[in-house]
Amino acid sequence: MRMAETFDVIVIGSGPGGYFAAIRCAQKGARVAIVEKAEIGGTCLNRGCIPSKTLLASAELLLQVKTAGAFGIDIPSVSVNWAKWQQRKDAIVGAMRKGLTGLIQANKIKIYEGVGYCTTPKTVVVESAKGKTELTASKGIIIATGSQPAEIPALPFDGKTIISSNEALSLTAIPKTMVVVGGGYIGCELACVYAAVGTKVTLVEALEHIINNEDAWVSQLLEREFKKQGIDVLTNQKVVSLISDGTVTKVVLESGRAINAEKVLVAVGRRATCDKRTIENLKLQTKGPVIAVNDKMQTSVAGVYAIGDAVGTTYLAHGAFAEAEVVAENILGGDKKIGDYALVPKVVFTFPEIASVGKNERVCEKEGVEFVVGRGFFRANGRSMAHNETAGEIRVAREKASDKILGITMVGAKVTEFIAGARLLIGTAEKFDDVSFPHPTVSEVLKEAWEDSFGMSVHQTPKKK
Repeated sequence: MRMAETFDVIVIGSGPGGYFAAIRCAQKGARVAIVEKAEIGGTCLNRGCIPSKTLLASAELLLQVKTAGAFGIDIPSVSVNWAKWQQRKDAIVGAMRKGLTGLIQANKIKIYEGVGYCTTPKTVVVESAKGKTELTASKGIIIATGSQPAEIPALPFDGKTIISSNEALSLTAIPKTMVVVGGGYIGCELACVYAAVGTKVTLVEALEHIINNEDAWVSQLLEREFKKQGIDVLTNQKVVSLISDGTVTKVVLESGRAINAEKVLVAVGRRATCDKRTIENLKLQTKGPVIAVNDKMQTSVAGVYAIGDAVGTTYLAHGAFAEAEVVAENILGGDKKIGDYALVPKVVFTFPEIASVGKNERVCEKEGVEFVVGRGFFRANGRSMAHNETAGEIRVAREKASDKILGITMVGAKVTEFIAGARLLIGTAEKFDDVSFPHPTVSEVLKEAWEDSFGMSVHQTPKKK
C-alpha cells in the first residue's frame, strides 16, 4: 500500500456528475482528487451521450441528403462510409476526453487511475496495475460511479450477437437486420441510427408504448414516424427465447412470432453501479441497486455523498450536473437541497426529437389537477415547412384555477434545443401576449401551444364551442 495522501474531497468517478462536482469543489477552494477506473468522462462521454449523438448527426444528415430533391437539389446517388462514421465518432470522443482531462488538471485536481472503493467514511483505496494507494478525505467523499447497461437473464450479452449499447455504438459493419429489445431512450435512438443506414430494424417493447414515461400521444406519434423510417414497432411483446446458429439469431416472441436478426440489441435501461466493497465496508443504505440519498445528496453515512446514475434519480447527465451543484455546496459546509426533479428536462434524440419538462398530462390527471391543454403544430410553422421538418407538435398544460403552466411536451425537429427556455414558463402565469417570439422560427410553435391553452391562438382554426 502506497503512503496515504490527504485531500479535502475525493470523488469516485469522472462522469458528468463526478467531474462537475470535482471542479465545483475546486472552484470553491477545496483540494480535490478524482478516481477513475476507465476513461475520463465516464459513460456519457465515452459510451453514451456523445458517441450516440455523433452517429445520430450523421444519420440525420444522411436522411436530409436523401430528401434533397424536395429542395431542388439533385444528388444522383448516396452511399454510407460506415468506417468514417466510426472514425469521426472516435475522434470527437477523443478530443472531448482530452479537453476534459486538461480542464480537470487546470483546476488543480489530481487524477488517480484505478478502481476506487471506500474502506472508511474518510478513506478511499485505489487499485491499479501499479498496486494500491490509500487516499484520505478531510471533508468528505462523493460517489459518482455511474451505471452500466441492464442485462436480462434470458438474454445475456455475448458482445457479438446479443449486444448492449456499448457494442452497438462501435460495430465494425452495418448489420442487415437488427432486433432492438426495449423501446426506451437508448433503444429508440439507436434504432434511428441503424434504420437510416439501411438495417432492417424491429423494435420490441414489453409495455403498451415505446418511450412509456411520456404521454400516449407522444409514443403514438413517434411510432407513426418510425414506420415511415422502416422501423417495425412491436409493443406489448416479450422475447421468450433466442435460437442462434452463430450467424443469424431467431428471436422468438411471446406471441409465437419469430424474427431473424444478425444483431440483437438489448436496451432495457441502465443499472446503477457501486463497488460492493464500498457498500459493505460503510454499510451504506441502498434501494435495490441504487444508493439511498436524501434531498441533500447525503447517504446514510455522514460525510459520504452520492450523485448521478449511482442514485438512480434521472439517469441524465444534466440531472447529475444539478446534483453535483448540491453536493459541492454541502460537502464544504453548505445546506443546499435538490430541486424538483420534474423541472429537469427529459430529452430523446430520435427522428423527430422529444423533449419535456414539468408535469405531463398523465401526471396531472393522476394528481387530480384541473388543467387545459394547448397545442401547436409544426406543420403550420413557416420555418418548419421551409426545412421540410413538419412532423410533431407541442402541448402546454395549464392549470385552470391559477393559469400557471404545469408542463410542456414537445415532439419535433430540434425541440431538444429550446426545452430549457420552455422550462422558464413552468410555474408562471406569465401573459403570453407580453412575450415576443422571433419570426420565422420553430420556437413559435411553443407560443401557439401556449396561446391555445387559453383558446387564443391566432394561427389556428377557432375551436367549436
